[in-house]
Amino acid sequence: MSEALRLRAVERIYRTEAGAFPVLRGVDLSLRAGEIVALVAPSGTGKSTLLHLAGLLEKPDAGQVLIGGRDAGALSDSERTALRRDRIGFVYQFHHLLGDFSAIENVVLPQMIAGVDRKAAEVRARSLLGGLGLAGRVEHLPGKLSGGEQQRVAIARALANGPALLLADEPTGNLDVQTAAAVFDELLASVRGHGLAALIATHNPELAARMDRTVTLRDGRLVDLA
Repeated sequence: MSEALRLRAVERIYRTEAGAFPVLRGVDLSLRAGEIVALVAPSGTGKSTLLHLAGLLEKPDAGQVLIGGRDAGALSDSERTALRRDRIGFVYQFHHLLGDFSAIENVVLPQMIAGVDRKAAEVRARSLLGGLGLAGRVEHLPGKLSGGEQQRVAIARALANGPALLLADEPTGNLDVQTAAAVFDELLASVRGHGLAALIATHNPELAARMDRTVTLRDGRLVDLA
């Protein structure tokens, strides 16, 4: 299987008036197509930083981030933006939907930004939303949707441009237990159905156990748990 993500000796240091704080110290990670990896670690250990680096939202202080074999550090800002747009999907704890746009418009917009014709974008958006049980809710504004429905729209939006890699930061952490389980079922089904690689941060050991393997952060380094 092809390698969707590779981190090589990645380091990240935050510098403040109080001094330098190393967060990541030589992190190595490889994700292949079709592999779903749980990232489980206490708050403050660098989970979000790791996801931001993998998603090209931050740059490492040392080491390499490769997406589909391309070294992001060797790319211009515009090339990094295009790579992030075309190859990576993001799902966050809070859905971050555009409140003035309907569910379908929230899924259409990233496709149009990528250059897809509006009609084709709407066809794909309806397919993605329908696959997540929202066929009858596509014209609703986010404020008229439940929390679980909003997060399903966010998942559809993350898949809109056909990414090879999905990054999720506590994607069900803002939902009640029953809704979280249902949304997580659909997230896993969507990721596996599209053959993506996925790195999913979660505090829930039961959800982590359903993924292919689990990693954690200890003293700024990544450790395989299973």
